[in-house]
Amino acid sequence: MVSANDSLGRAEELLARLEAQREKLEATDDPDQAIEVLQELADLARQIEVELQAARRAAEADASGT
Repeated sequence: MVSANDSLGRAEELLARLEAQREKLEATDDPDQAIEVLQELADLARQIEVELQAARRAAEADASGT
């Protein structure tokens, strides 16, 4: 089973990548590149959500003693 801390650590790494992509988006004037970066941002946001859900499940399992 994945620990809550492991999932939170991965979520933090993904959040750092998301922030870097957001900065890249702000710096571009190219519509095609902006679309590509937005797609990457959406994918990173989904991955972060998955890790946060895994952390929540792990924390709940720890709290219930399983």
